Amino acid sequence: MNRIGTIIFTLIILMFVFVSMVFVVDQRRFAIVFSLGEIKKVIDKPGLHFKLPPPLENVLYFEKRIMTIDNPEPERFITAEKKNLIVDSYVKWRIVDPRKFYISFKGDNNLARDRLTQQIRSALQEAFTKRTVSEVVSSQREQVMQWVRHKVGDDAAEVGIQIVDVRMRRVDLSSGISESVYRRMEAERKRVANELRSTGAAEAERIRADADRQRDIVVAEAYAKAERIKGEGDAQASLIYGKAFGRDAQFAKFYQSLEAYRNTFRDKKDVIITDPYSDFFRFMRNSKATGTSKEQAGK
Repeated sequence: MNRIGTIIFTLIILMFVFVSMVFVVDQRRFAIVFSLGEIKKVIDKPGLHFKLPPPLENVLYFEKRIMTIDNPEPERFITAEKKNLIVDSYVKWRIVDPRKFYISFKGDNNLARDRLTQQIRSALQEAFTKRTVSEVVSSQREQVMQWVRHKVGDDAAEVGIQIVDVRMRRVDLSSGISESVYRRMEAERKRVANELRSTGAAEAERIRADADRQRDIVVAEAYAKAERIKGEGDAQASLIYGKAFGRDAQFAKFYQSLEAYRNTFRDKKDVIITDPYSDFFRFMRNSKATGTSKEQAGK
């Protein structure tokens, strides 16, 4: 009975020893194997691995995944114009060399975060002091983030860290400065609007003047053409009248007198006061004139 108990106890001891010699490395982690407190090897491939039982060898795990440093409160920075900016930023980083990372921070992620936060803050302040508010907020915002990422990345590589990305989610002016900036922007927009309105009014006047000029030209040309056509028509009519009346001069005088009567007495209310024996009524008084003209026309 004692022999069976000894065997069972021995098997249990061997099982514990075997379990302490086997460890699994997850694909999301690195593993460092320590031998009596010194780094023996770094394992970056997932799977089942073996080591000596503690305290001869032990294992420490580190994250492979990307981690985030997100400041809970926005930070204040000063620009080249000596204006305060409130910046909300975050950093994406990961461990790429577990050996350097352990030597630098003893495997403490909090120490690494604190150091990276200080470096990011210092790099952002250096970048902001060289730029204006407009450049930081709009025109050079991407350049600032890239410059900070490269600057901090060079230092981080020496401690086994890779800076994946640095982003500024929000960049605002302090409340007092924001109000003055908004007023200045509003005044600038009003100035531009007034310039556009005055330019538009001047252009409208120019277009109207040009349209009036073209209208006067068209009307003048049309009037000249109408007068020319009218003159040609009158000349043609005079020619026709001349040919027609040239056959009988007495009849021509009679016809012209009738036209004069027609033009004089266009309305029943028209009245003329003159000597009834004047030449104007010659054909009304002398019927022989018309008879003579008829005889000549018959001939």
